[in-house]
Amino acid sequence: MFSEFAFKIFDESIATYHIKDDVHQSFTNPYPKDEIAHLLYRKNWIDTVQWHYEDIIRDPNINPDAALTLKRKIDASNQDRTDLVEYIDSYFLNKYQSVEIKEDATINTESPAWAIDRLSILALKVYHMNEEATRTDASAEHLEKCQQKLQVLLEQKKDLSTAIDQLLGDIENGSKYMKVYKQMKMYNDDELNPILRGQK
Repeated sequence: MFSEFAFKIFDESIATYHIKDDVHQSFTNPYPKDEIAHLLYRKNWIDTVQWHYEDIIRDPNINPDAALTLKRKIDASNQDRTDLVEYIDSYFLNKYQSVEIKEDATINTESPAWAIDRLSILALKVYHMNEEATRTDASAEHLEKCQQKLQVLLEQKKDLSTAIDQLLGDIENGSKYMKVYKQMKMYNDDELNPILRGQK
């Protein structure tokens, strides 16, 4: 199943990041560029670094200049994330381009790649909640609460994985069809963001 394949790659990316656990570390993709695994690994790495950016920027004692620099990095990371989602959807569009769509086929509320995006974030939630649920310096109450939350996340993983695999199966057999819209983010565009446009 594709969801299981993707989650394993997400787990690999997360584990590799946490060897150094440093947002400034260099990135190396272990998968060939012509494989979907390459996109999945890159996608999760972006999510993992941004997860830790979000932790850092919430430091109440952060230097304002450092916070502004980090906010710019988060904006750039969001753009990279969106780009990777669109690349992953392009992979599925190409893969299923010859499928004969049934006359009564329906469209889904989200594309496969946006569902996979949620699975990537969920992999990070599972990883970090498991960390919290096994901390040796935490209270028994904290550990119990985090263990309960972890069980909910694992149930969510099961349900989301099932939904992704069902969606891909429906697209493959023609009972659903893909229609992808470019995200057209406006805040990074110096023609569409009025603040950036005014500074040109």
